[in-house]
Amino acid sequence: MLVLVAPGQGAQTPGFLTPWLDLPGVADRLREWSTAIDLDLVHYGTDADADEIRDTAVAQPLLVASALVSAGQLFPDAADFARLVGAAAGHSVGELAAAALTGVLSERTAMELVRRRGLAMAEAAAVTETGMSALLGGEPEIVLPHLEKLGLTPANVNGAGQIVAAGTAEQLAALAEDKPEGTRRVVPLKVAGAFHTHHMAPAVSALEAAVRELAPADPRTRYVSNRDGRVVASGQDVVARLVGQVANPVRWDLCMETFKELGATAIIEVAPGGTLVGLAKRALPGVETLALKTPDDLDAARALIAEHAPAAGSPAE
Repeated sequence: MLVLVAPGQGAQTPGFLTPWLDLPGVADRLREWSTAIDLDLVHYGTDADADEIRDTAVAQPLLVASALVSAGQLFPDAADFARLVGAAAGHSVGELAAAALTGVLSERTAMELVRRRGLAMAEAAAVTETGMSALLGGEPEIVLPHLEKLGLTPANVNGAGQIVAAGTAEQLAALAEDKPEGTRRVVPLKVAGAFHTHHMAPAVSALEAAVRELAPADPRTRYVSNRDGRVVASGQDVVARLVGQVANPVRWDLCMETFKELGATAIIEVAPGGTLVGLAKRALPGVETLALKTPDDLDAARALIAEHAPAAGSPAE
């Protein structure tokens, strides 16, 4: 069974969309979305520097757009996706891409919503200087109490020996000086706020207002939620979880457990792929993985789909 996943904030790098623009229709789709959300996705995906695309209000729409255009090269229409993909999930903002790919939201609605999400989270992050750092290695029973002692939140529990802490700049500086026993490294992330913590409460309120008039459809393909790793069958529930997740921890470890329980044999991470495939390689031995980094990876991805997804894609029960 094939699982498709979409990466979260921090996966972006300068110019990462450039090779995708050479493919038929991609530039037109990006320009259409750019007009709809008043953000030049082509510029930010090609010419902008690292600081420009670190901006939350830019990075989030850019990542969802990249996920959708790269997935579209593998699954030209919704029926292809529903037939070939057994389950889908996204890490943090990647959940919005997963919601569009599974049919809960239209692509344009997902782009409009992620634009509002990015702006709201950027505004919330501006109140206090906050950030996030990844802890590599260490046991959860040691790491989690240590973070609590420092006043930090385990914002992403990613599995495979990785927990992401979030909090104020002062708290993260204290963590760098005093890392938990068994932790190999503490790595600051390319994000501009303490996402998935109480610092994002104002963004939750903004998103609640933004989704009030939406009429989401139920997923056509199993949708695995960051909240608890559960398969969610209701479109209304998916949207409610997307809103609340902004201020609650990402449980990617539980998502990977669900992939295993569902019988995943292969995982494809859409562009800009790499991070989630790295976690899967450590947490899901025996599951084949592929990261879509550039269009050069598309042939290998198609071969993996042909091998692992002959008749997948039944919706959640």
